[in-house]
Amino acid sequence: MSLTRRDFAARSAITGAGVALAGSVGSLASAPNALASTDTESAGESTADQHGGGVGYGPLIADPKGILALPAGFTYKIITYSGKTKLESGEFTPSNHDGTATFPGPRGTTLLVNNHELKGPRSKWTYPVPLTEGLVYDPAASGGCTVVEVRPDGRVAEWVGIAGTSTNCAGGSTPWGTWLTCEENSDKAGVNGMTKDHGYVFEVDPGDRRANRDPKPLKFFGRYDHEAVVIDPRRGHAYLTEDASGPNGLFYRWTPPKGFDHGPGRFRTLADDAGVLQAPTCYDSGGRYVDDLSRATRIGTVYGVDWVDVPDRDAKTVDVRKQFGDGEVTRARKLEGMWWGDGGAYIVSSYAREESPVQHDGQVWFYDPKRRTLTLKVLLGVNPDPAKDGAFDGPDNITVSPYGGLVIAEDGEGVQHLFGATDSGRTYPIARNDLNIGTEEEPEYSEFTGVTFSPDGKTLYANIQTPGIMLAITGPWKRQRR
Repeated sequence: MSLTRRDFAARSAITGAGVALAGSVGSLASAPNALASTDTESAGESTADQHGGGVGYGPLIADPKGILALPAGFTYKIITYSGKTKLESGEFTPSNHDGTATFPGPRGTTLLVNNHELKGPRSKWTYPVPLTEGLVYDPAASGGCTVVEVRPDGRVAEWVGIAGTSTNCAGGSTPWGTWLTCEENSDKAGVNGMTKDHGYVFEVDPGDRRANRDPKPLKFFGRYDHEAVVIDPRRGHAYLTEDASGPNGLFYRWTPPKGFDHGPGRFRTLADDAGVLQAPTCYDSGGRYVDDLSRATRIGTVYGVDWVDVPDRDAKTVDVRKQFGDGEVTRARKLEGMWWGDGGAYIVSSYAREESPVQHDGQVWFYDPKRRTLTLKVLLGVNPDPAKDGAFDGPDNITVSPYGGLVIAEDGEGVQHLFGATDSGRTYPIARNDLNIGTEEEPEYSEFTGVTFSPDGKTLYANIQTPGIMLAITGPWKRQRR
């Protein structure tokens, strides 16, 4: 049964603040064109407020090795390094590290699955994902993912999980211990040298190499520029983000067929059109339709969500997001990382510019499946000086911290950080990328990706995408205040 606009408006009137989650609720956003863009500028705290007030771990200390700045007491270790470390096969670690998750492995090991965001033909890249026999989807494609095993004695092993896929971006883990790797590229066969259609999700099992043979695209999730995916462990729904523009992308809900039981390898048994794929329609407490998530300019904004069926999920002739007309769905720019936690899905919109109704430098939303609501948890106003260390912009990959709140990987302009966000939306720095891949006159710093904690919560893993470095960060973690 859908939550109608009238139901949501009535519920909001009864409860006063509506159905807000943790954190104080500001003004609910209203209908299109009813919000002043200056609200965005006043919505965030000052840099001093964000980084102080008893949250975080103190100032970042520059790294004499020029890789990673951390607070006092924290250290890092390089786990993999593209072009330097090697796979079990003797080939070099692929480049362009992206989405990552951790899994408990045998005999005290930690297993990580690491996406490699490599687009286009293999000739473009010095270190594409090796075409390992039996694990290749399309031999013309460069991307895929590797499995990394970190042993208790510190030794590391790495092997290919899937190859021949394209632009493997954020992805997501499943409750049954597998990884869903997402293609953020929907080239069809014959485009850019590809021999098969792309734009799909694939499942990789880090603990069972045989299960990964003969990769099968999970076409029921749709064919589009996938970014991330999470699974609702209670209801079985999958939620997926799309990083696209012209028009802006969507996030989706997939409902499994009646009677379907999740588990390792079970997705392979489903037909290409199994289940129902839907896109969201949002509305505010007054029942007014919301065309784009950038309309929300205050932390605590709550939208009701209804779901609309996707007409042609395989996008045979028209891109999925273009199958909807004005007034049918709610869009957002740069829908990126997701993470399941606190009974719902955290969803990132990295930024909004001229293509969107209101500009910002990042939002983090929380979707509550029980209440069918989206709540704005983090809002970053437009950063006036990205080259200056201080304010954050461009959130991307995300994880829920065992110490409270979120940890977010920055993919903005200028200086790049890992930063935390408390339950009330306050932000603080955790790390800074000190690896300059530009010049002294025009420095350039790659984005962070793949932020995720080890199963025991003691180690934070993250990647510097270019050239492709996986890092393990340890230190005096502590529970963060709201």
